[in-house]
Amino acid sequence: MEDLKISKRKPSFPITEKLSNYLSDYNRNTKIPIFYDDLLRFQGSVVVYDKDDNDTLWIRVYYNEFEREEIDNSLKKVYTILHSDGNENIFQYLNVDAIDFCTFGNSKPFRVKVRNIINDNYTYFYIKTADASRIYGLELEHMLSPYYLNFLVYENTLIEEHIVGIPGDEFIKNFLPKCDKMEKMQIAKEFVKFNERCMVRLLGDMRSYNYVIVPTHDFDHVVYKIRAIDFDQQSYEGKLNIYRPQFFKENFRMVELVSESFQRLSINQYKIEERSILVKRLKSFHIRIGKLVACMKEDSISTEENINLLKSKIYDYTQDIRFKNCKNMGEILEQTLVFLSHNYENVNLLKF
Repeated sequence: MEDLKISKRKPSFPITEKLSNYLSDYNRNTKIPIFYDDLLRFQGSVVVYDKDDNDTLWIRVYYNEFEREEIDNSLKKVYTILHSDGNENIFQYLNVDAIDFCTFGNSKPFRVKVRNIINDNYTYFYIKTADASRIYGLELEHMLSPYYLNFLVYENTLIEEHIVGIPGDEFIKNFLPKCDKMEKMQIAKEFVKFNERCMVRLLGDMRSYNYVIVPTHDFDHVVYKIRAIDFDQQSYEGKLNIYRPQFFKENFRMVELVSESFQRLSINQYKIEERSILVKRLKSFHIRIGKLVACMKEDSISTEENINLLKSKIYDYTQDIRFKNCKNMGEILEQTLVFLSHNYENVNLLKF
């Protein structure tokens, strides 16, 4: 298992005018009543522990009484914009139960818990600094994965919906040992497909705590799916293996599960299935993806060193000389998708 090193602190990249226009075209740009920086004005905090009294790396923050009411109303407004039509009539049925802050990782998000006081159902959403590479990651996930994503951007603030599931590290430790043979084979198959999807769309750093396992009951069995939840490392790092979850030591048990469950022929078949599905998604979203890639090609979301290393590694992997001519991460991603489509179906991403 390779010991991959992630850049200690990926810089946050500003949203360009072209990307902002793209977000407006697809209803991602929406005016909201509160900014990320507003939530940084908390007066105190306490550590949040899990049910086993382990530090979750989140702290619960508090605001002075003069600001709390205004902050609560603003957060309720954000909730209604994200999940409904922005109607304020439902404010009376909502309560902001908690605002948590995480100092771990690049995005330093706030997690907001909103509860419906009538039935006690609750949900979360996240408030982060708007980072261009993260937004590219969210959009690509929305279009190229099986899952739609709901998020909003306003100036320097990003609002993301909560992705429900069991954190991968927790699942591997506490749930996987209890799965039967057929369930483990299904999870192994999903990991192969997840691994392939991340590599093709250049989503990096999928260590076990950056994805969730989603169990769904179907008749007499449980179906398991794997979903990414952190999109901070979209098209940034130079090492190709950082975009392949199989090479992280945190995923060793999942890789072991794959080798226990399948022979190479089956693994290759699942890879082909995932690539074929990706091409179908490309076909469905080719105009929108073309516009997004056009934004990336005019954007700066990585370093020259990372760009040169990645295009060299992908050339070694594909032997496609066109990768050597790429000048930025947008061109590398475009060429990756073109390479995929030409090998599975004729999808022209350049027509948009």
